[in-house]
Amino acid sequence: MDVETSGGVAGAAPKLEDDAAALARDKESRHRRVLFVAGLMVLLLLAFFVLGRESASTVWEIASAKLTSMNNGQGTDDASYAHNAGSNATKGRAADELFGGLLAPGMDRWSCRSRYQSSWYYKHFPYTPSPHLLRKLRTYEARHRRCGPGTPLYAKSVEQLKSGRSVEGMECSYIVWLPFEGLGNRMLSMVSGFLYALLTDRVLLVAMPPDSADLFCEPFPGTTWLLPLEDFPVANLFGLGPSPDISYTSLLNNKKIVVDGGDPANNATAAVAAPPVPSYVYVSLGWQMTDGPFFCGEHQLALGQVNWLLLYSDLYFVPSLYPIAEFQDELRRLFPSKESASHLLLRYLIHPANTVWGLVTRYYHSYLAPATKRIGVQIRMFGHSSIPVDDMYNQILACSRQEHNILPETDDDEAATTVTVTSDGGGSGNNGSTAILIASLYGDYYERLRSRYYEHAAKDGGGWVGVFQPTHDERQATENLAHNQKALAEIYLLSFSEELMTSGLSTFGYVSSSLAGVRPTILLTAFDHKVPETPCRRAVSMEPCNLTPPRGVECRGKAAVDGEDLAAHVEVCEDFHDGVKLFD
Repeated sequence: MDVETSGGVAGAAPKLEDDAAALARDKESRHRRVLFVAGLMVLLLLAFFVLGRESASTVWEIASAKLTSMNNGQGTDDASYAHNAGSNATKGRAADELFGGLLAPGMDRWSCRSRYQSSWYYKHFPYTPSPHLLRKLRTYEARHRRCGPGTPLYAKSVEQLKSGRSVEGMECSYIVWLPFEGLGNRMLSMVSGFLYALLTDRVLLVAMPPDSADLFCEPFPGTTWLLPLEDFPVANLFGLGPSPDISYTSLLNNKKIVVDGGDPANNATAAVAAPPVPSYVYVSLGWQMTDGPFFCGEHQLALGQVNWLLLYSDLYFVPSLYPIAEFQDELRRLFPSKESASHLLLRYLIHPANTVWGLVTRYYHSYLAPATKRIGVQIRMFGHSSIPVDDMYNQILACSRQEHNILPETDDDEAATTVTVTSDGGGSGNNGSTAILIASLYGDYYERLRSRYYEHAAKDGGGWVGVFQPTHDERQATENLAHNQKALAEIYLLSFSEELMTSGLSTFGYVSSSLAGVRPTILLTAFDHKVPETPCRRAVSMEPCNLTPPRGVECRGKAAVDGEDLAAHVEVCEDFHDGVKLFD
């Protein structure tokens, strides 16, 4: 795919490399390390017999340092990547590879390069994790090592699961994440499930289907988060659907679990599960919100007696955890800034596997790194709100002008206002350079923007403008691993932008913004195929929208301890009037 630039050099933007190419590069790198070790041994023998013990020791120290650097994924190539990426990152923060202690040290760098290298690429570091969150994460990691697959406690818990009933006093309890919908939905439901595990002292395990088998690194030190599918007692995990007979609401209706709300006048609450307590409960929190009572405190007391929860959700349901009185104080201590929740949880939990990370870094350094400023534009067209390409393109340009020229204006834009000059060299009022990354299933918007900057120079001598689009697969193929790998790579390429313009209702855009630490400009959705009068809105926070919060659920337990404070930090979403989001 050709890429045209304005006022600069034109280049060629390839598609993201396929799996075979990435694996070949990794294999070649491992081969180089083997050859290096062999050469090192020969050199040491020569040094010992020819130069003596002291010189041999010196050779060993130098070579060991080099070998450590190679094993850490920071050889010559990666060192130059760090320099280039770090020069464009926020000064003084690029070297903070653990994000202020958010990530635990000591994990194998080579097995997950993104874990330690992603800090070189992010341009924004808006929030430092709270001390309480750091303590909570270290405590969780220790619990996961005790209770994770392959441990005696896990084996004991699986035997309990086979027995058909929950057992009081079990040391380990679990929440099992099940895949549902596309990649963005999955990532948001993962972090929501993980936060719930933090709040309830459960262990998060993920049931990864083949289409996600090589997407993410292990996030927890010294253990695995992957559920062993081959001997898990619950059958058909990937085909249960939103409303099976084992869902929480079905168990309530069939009196398998009994919840007594007590006396509403004095907020007394008793929650009991009729014996025997089921060995597991299936919690359906997807867009249909089958199990809305999950978000009531009295039901949380009942669910606390169940050793295994199976989570089926495609939502970011974190905002719906805040009204639960039992969680409010803990959430306040974990996230003093409420809009930091998704940002910190995603950076902690989700790390692209080496195959995906190779796609990300090679594309970034070939095409995006040379620019002074990077702008991400993510476009998602839904069937219920599709509009012609020309209308969508005009909406993008109108949005850019409304928000003080997110995209550089060109010399033929008669209606354009003066482009804002930013301190990092962006905009078109200087001789900086701008890379515009397009993430879309279709190539139409890339073609139009490429032509725009090829045919017209950036206004006021604004330097060159490059337009890039790594893929355009035409259709979403969540069931395909290669498609998901490219999609994850694009999410991270977008997250390395200084500015983001994303599509309303798109979880893909929500994840990119949260990872980036950016409050995006959201392109409003053309509901009923009508072009919105207002093209876009600047988001009040980087928090994703909870598109389907529970409604019509009457909770009989303890009232929210600080309802006014909660109401001051929950707002209707910019892109969906039925959704809610957190903000500061």
